[in-house]
Amino acid sequence: MTTYRIAEAAELLGVSDDTMRRWVEAGRVSSTKDDGRTVVDGRELAALAESLAEHPDREATRAASVSARNRLAGIVTNVKKDTVMAQVEMICGPYRMVSLMSSEAAEELGLEPGVRAIASVKSTNVVVERP
Repeated sequence: MTTYRIAEAAELLGVSDDTMRRWVEAGRVSSTKDDGRTVVDGRELAALAESLAEHPDREATRAASVSARNRLAGIVTNVKKDTVMAQVEMICGPYRMVSLMSSEAAEELGLEPGVRAIASVKSTNVVVERP
């Protein structure tokens, strides 16, 4: 059985340690003690994560700008254009996002360094690794 300490569980869900503790106290997720530390069962944490994805608790999550639809607010840091295509680089919180689009689309959106923008991510392939 995989378990997570409160701080680890909070990091995985993108909430503060205090929020995770409140959720445990409120019975939103159960916990046990392991060597004196409070831990949360991995399967139960996964169920809570799915619940949050379906019904985001925007006030509690650190990444309030990120929805279940993978929208990340950020700032454009670089735009490289040729006659047909543009490569747009953004920083969205701790993440660097790169998008390829038509030069026409980049111009219509007014994308240039310093402009606020939202990266909407849709992926058909996601690689999962274990630390």
